[in-house]
Parts: sequence; structure tokens; C-alpha cells
Amino acid sequence: MECELVYSPHDLMTQLTTLKSVGVDGITVNICWGIVEANKPRDYNWEGYNQLFSIIRQSGFNKMQVLMSFHECVGDDAHIPLPKWIKEIGEKNPDIYFTDGQGTRNTETLTWGIDEERVLGDRTAVEVYTDYMRSFRDEFDELFQDRSIFKVEVGLGACGELRYPSSLSGEFHLQCYDKYLRKSLEKAAETAQDSSCWGTPPDCSTFFCDDHDYDSPRGTFFLKWYSQYLIDHGVRVLKMAVPLFKPARTSVKLSGNATDNHAAERAAGFYDGYKPIAIMLRRHEAHLNFTCVEADEFVCKVENAGWVSGIAVSGQNAFPCYDRQGYGKILEVAKPRNDLFGRCICSFTYRGLDQTLLEQHNLREFELFVKKMHGTQSPSV
Repeated sequence: MECELVYSPHDLMTQLTTLKSVGVDGITVNICWGIVEANKPRDYNWEGYNQLFSIIRQSGFNKMQVLMSFHECVGDDAHIPLPKWIKEIGEKNPDIYFTDGQGTRNTETLTWGIDEERVLGDRTAVEVYTDYMRSFRDEFDELFQDRSIFKVEVGLGACGELRYPSSLSGEFHLQCYDKYLRKSLEKAAETAQDSSCWGTPPDCSTFFCDDHDYDSPRGTFFLKWYSQYLIDHGVRVLKMAVPLFKPARTSVKLSGNATDNHAAERAAGFYDGYKPIAIMLRRHEAHLNFTCVEADEFVCKVENAGWVSGIAVSGQNAFPCYDRQGYGKILEVAKPRNDLFGRCICSFTYRGLDQTLLEQHNLREFELFVKKMHGTQSPSV
């Protein structure tokens, strides 16, 4: 949390050198807002990341992609909360967080309702994100200029994905009950029929009851507003990020919610599917990245939305994979055999580096996977 490299530099370099030897092209690094701007607004600490990037380059890698993480990061061996000063603001004004119909606050990320509200000291949320990204670009400008940092994935929501944080214990909750999103809904309803009724979120915050109500005129109006606000948030941040990070490419990650459940997609903000998001990304020169390449049906939806819209599509695994069968499934998704146009994803990020992957047998399987991913033909496994 002090932005210090706690892992042994020697051991890390050994691991990275091993990955280089089996054909890996580059390294992905998660740039955590909660570490860099942890204590005070505009007080950025890049010390540990400077050391980490140096080790990566010394290991022989000249390609890096970075993830701008504006969410709370929770993993098996780490818990990185939002910055301390953000938490202090949230204690006095909990409406800076997404909120469901039962009043539960999701403190993983900030509500998009404050994108243009000056409630974070003297800044809006988008200004805070932009200042942070500009500081990163200034600090590592040399790595941008020599194309070592060739891609930046901009976090736009929960888990860094462009979606509402709607899933909780198997239920799917709308996330628009903070006062800022409520105000936005009221404003959107001013020109709609019966705005006194349409300007309030549904009484039921989950989609398990009265689901048919969402096919009514009022329900359709609400869901279109809800999904459009997701797209508008992406536009607001990308308008600042894309020019800032050039010549590096900018990408956006979509949810790995592999389900046919309409309630899940609606609550996450995908009422009109993924194509409107892909069109927005194309307009703002951004690529699309998705997790959960293991789930064929979900991937098909996202891949097609991106390809039809004319944007590059990347992928990454959601779960650890060490065996040939698992790699085969990833390869089928990354380089589909039956695609009439011979399309494939432009890059794949393997998550993640650990000692299990580097065990001799697992490393041999991984090396074979890398070779097949690099191959020009759709490989049989």
C-alpha cells in the first residue's frame, strides 16, 4: 500500500525470463488507483511501478499493457481498497457509491452519477480519473514514446469492466438509487409522458418479481435510460483517455457475465446487448477486451458485436488454466474454426502468473499453448 515492490526482484526476474523463453510477447500490469493516490488528492506515488517496469524490461520484454484500475481490487492474496481520501468523503456522503433499491452501498467503485458532480473535493469523478491518468502518462512518457507501453485498458466500473455492479449472491440488483443517478433519471423523465411516475426507479430493486413490468412503456423507458447511462459514462472517460495515451491503443473491458438470464444482462446495463457499446468504442477509437473466454455463448455475442462494428477484440481467461483441454477451449474461442471470415481475436492475456504455472509439466503445456496461439491456422488440440 506504500507503492513498494514487496516481491523479490531476483525471483520476479527469473519468472519473467522463463516466460520470455517460452514465447510470451509481453506483460500486463495492473495500475491501482488505491495505491498510487492512496492518501491525498493529487499526491501520486509511482515508485514501485518504476521499479517493476524496469525489471520487466531487463527481463527482455519490450511490450507492456497496463490496466487503469479505478475500483477496489480483491484477490486471493491482496485487498486494495479505493484511496483513503475517497473513503473519507464516502463516510460523509455515501451517495458517491452505487446503491441498490434496498439502500445497500457498493463501495467497490464510484457511481457514474458523480462523473460531472464536484463532490470529490474540488473535482468531479471524471476530473479525478483524468488527473490520475495524466500523471501516469507524464511519469512514464518514455515508455509510451518508444512503444513499450502499447496498450492501456481503462477501468470503467466494477472489476474494471463497463457494467453496473449488479450481481450479489445470485440475485441481480439495479444500481441507480444513489441521489445523483436518481436526479439524472428525474431529468431524463421531464420530457417523457407521466414524468412524475417515470422519474423514479422501480420499487423492486431485483428482477425476480414483476419481470413483465419491464416490457411496459415505463419499464422500457427506464431500461433504455439505465443502459444509455452506462454508455455515456464510457464516452465521458474515453474522450479524455484516448488522446492522452496515444500512440498507445486504448481498450475497454466488458463483463464476463456468461448467462442467458435477461435479468442479469438488464441489471448489468446491457438492455440492448453489446452492439451499442461496440459502436461507441469504434467512435472513440477504442478496442474491446473481454474476460471469460471459456464461455462460448457469451464470447460469441461479444466477439460478433465487436467484429460487426469494425473494432479489434481481445480476450483473457477468467479462471486459472494449466491443462491441454482448457487451453483447447481458449484456442477455439480465440481463433474460431467455423468463422466464415476467418476472424480471430487480436491478442490474448493469460491470467495469471504463479508458481503452479511454472512447474515443469504445466510450463510445457503452456509453451505449446503459446505456440498454437501464435500459429496462423486454427489449431486442433
